[in-house]
Amino acid sequence: MTDATTHATARTALRVHHARLIDGTGSSPVDDAVVTADAEGTITYAGPAATAPPVSSAPGDAAPVREIDASGRTVLPGFFDCHVHLAYAHRAHPGRRGELDPVLVTFDTATRLRQTLEAGITTARDLGGLSAGFRTAVQTGRIVGPRLHTAVAIIGHTGGHSDFRLPDGTDLTGGEMAHLADTVDESRLAVRKVLRAGADVIKICATGGMASPYDQPEDEGLMEEEIRAVVDEARRHGGKPVAAHAQGTAGILNAIRGGVTSIEHGYGLDERALDLAGERGVFVVPTLSAAFTPIDKATMPDYQYEKKTRWSGITKKNISRAIERGARIALGTDAAIAPHGVNLKELGHLVELGMDPMSAIVAGTRTSAELLGLADRLGTLTVGRTADLILCDGDPLTDIGVLGDPSNIVCVVQDGVIRKDLLLPTATAVRQP
Repeated sequence: MTDATTHATARTALRVHHARLIDGTGSSPVDDAVVTADAEGTITYAGPAATAPPVSSAPGDAAPVREIDASGRTVLPGFFDCHVHLAYAHRAHPGRRGELDPVLVTFDTATRLRQTLEAGITTARDLGGLSAGFRTAVQTGRIVGPRLHTAVAIIGHTGGHSDFRLPDGTDLTGGEMAHLADTVDESRLAVRKVLRAGADVIKICATGGMASPYDQPEDEGLMEEEIRAVVDEARRHGGKPVAAHAQGTAGILNAIRGGVTSIEHGYGLDERALDLAGERGVFVVPTLSAAFTPIDKATMPDYQYEKKTRWSGITKKNISRAIERGARIALGTDAAIAPHGVNLKELGHLVELGMDPMSAIVAGTRTSAELLGLADRLGTLTVGRTADLILCDGDPLTDIGVLGDPSNIVCVVQDGVIRKDLLLPTATAVRQP
């Protein structure tokens, strides 16, 4: 963290000027734009400077305004990462968490939260391993990080992708990462357990996976009737969304037919699955950062290396086709499988597979807000929305890669609070007229 980075705890009225505005709606960018927010953290204007409300430096009773000269930089909505595992370090097997004192684990997790926020992610959805206490800690200002939705633990069947037990029965996660369910009734019970633990979203395994030793990505996980039971149980308890780890085609189809909200990974999406997802409004979170992470035989078990190698080309082909077909794509990285703190590299992967830069930005802002049920407050820089925004060096519409380097993210505002500020020497305070 640099000396110019700040972690304020109080909101202040804001005025960003001399900015190039990309508002997250997909509309054309606005040059020489102004974005203003009131002291409650609500956006009051976002548009051309020519029609912006005036600002006065005259003394008076009005609250001071934090004036930020963007100097031609780009202002965008705060981004989402809809698939992270913040409780784990990059490439650390979940079982390795048991090697550390839990106090150290907590501090390391808090560090990853801060890194993720400073990379431009103001909201994140953790899909396994993160206690709901971290969500509360962020909400109450105990720690700084993205606002959080968490699944707490993953639901899957014995021997499936969420089964971290060794042959002698030892659970490498201490029972914190997953609940095993092998019947319809057990699936309902598992949902109740994660909801009791404070889950915002239910995470299930509809297929096998790359890192699990007992199955293949094309293997089916929970059966369709079990997935239906999970979805129904989630509906009965506040209508919680259901996210499905789903890589192989058969499991993807089971998950969509079972009523899930989102397909995570989706590497085996075919025409049937894309048609069905489109009909039912199901989101796809392709986690390309995990898929594009270099395959290193020296650091992977043989079974994982074989699966990753075999699926690499399939993944790129199918996600490219999903982009071409206009699938409802939201942004997710699968950090810790992918590195933490460089989350917006995902945008570059989407563009590499055929998405135009503006659409990639919308995927990471407005569409992701829709997935998390937050589109009425977040995801766009429009009047009445919460003041989550970032300033970046460069023009991401000509080089989407600028967003993937956290050093280019020079300012992060979350809920009207400045969380990262590399422009501190040029910011000034004025007073509202």
